[in-house]
Amino acid sequence: MGEIIKIKYFDDEIDKLEYIDGKSDWIDLRASERVEMKKGDFRLIPLGVGMKLPKGYEAHVVPRSSTFKNYGLLQANSCGIIDGSYCGDNDMWMVPMFATRDVIVEKNDRICQFRIFKNQPEITFEIAEHLEDTDRGGFGSTGKN
Repeated sequence: MGEIIKIKYFDDEIDKLEYIDGKSDWIDLRASERVEMKKGDFRLIPLGVGMKLPKGYEAHVVPRSSTFKNYGLLQANSCGIIDGSYCGDNDMWMVPMFATRDVIVEKNDRICQFRIFKNQPEITFEIAEHLEDTDRGGFGSTGKN
């Protein structure tokens, strides 16, 4: 048995979250209301859930691989981070989306996914004049001669 996460559903009509062992450890999230967007619109799409993550964890919310193909939606913040303190009774998860075409997202459509990660350990920065390693050639240089 893995970590236990308390979940609150803000809508009884959306499918319950499901962890599918052996397929992927990303869990699909669904729109909890019908959303109509015109090309160029921005909207926070409600996902109908709130969670109390285990201590020391955060959730990363990203589009599904089919989100852009099926809906023409881009997640406006690329990857949403939901920290462990976002766990009150009214803290419903949402996903910020930008429409590249006119689109209708139906209630219960799978539009994004999440996974939990351990928080970054405490780190200390030490100032150095030199990093004492071989230069790779600058940003974006991998594989170029």
